[in-house]
Parts: sequence; structure tokens; C-alpha cells
Amino acid sequence: MKISIKGLALGLGVMWSLGILCLGWLAAAFGIGRKLVEVIGSVYIGYAPTFFGAIIGALWAFFDGALGGAILALVYNAVCGSK
Repeated sequence: MKISIKGLALGLGVMWSLGILCLGWLAAAFGIGRKLVEVIGSVYIGYAPTFFGAIIGALWAFFDGALGGAILALVYNAVCGSK
């Protein structure tokens, strides 16, 4: 059985993006996870514990998660999907 490449890419992109968005907004509002936002911000340019910084990070995270999901599905289909 094969995994849908588009489906997994979209699903992981959306989920990772929402997680990064929530983390950024929690860091902005309450200071929760501020250090983690700073670490992730060293990879996602523009990601910061602010309202707009979290949105920028979410955009980066969507593409990062989608790429990771597509690669994961391709590898899975190559290894296990030919049965």
C-alpha cells in the first residue's frame, strides 16, 4: 500500500505550521517557550516571539513540513510501497 505524497506533504506542512504559529504566539503573550522560539528562529529567518514573527515562522514551517512529508512518503513508497 502506498502513501499519498501530496496528502502527507500537506498534512505535515499544516500541522508543523500550526505548532510553530502557536509556539510563537504563546512566547509573545506569556513568555512560554521563548528560548525555543529563539533557537528555531536561527533556522527560520524572521521567526520571533511576536504576532507577525510567528506568522513568518509558520510560513517557513509549512514549506519545511511539506518538504519533509513529501520526502518521507517517497522513501516509504520506495521501501514498502511495492508490495
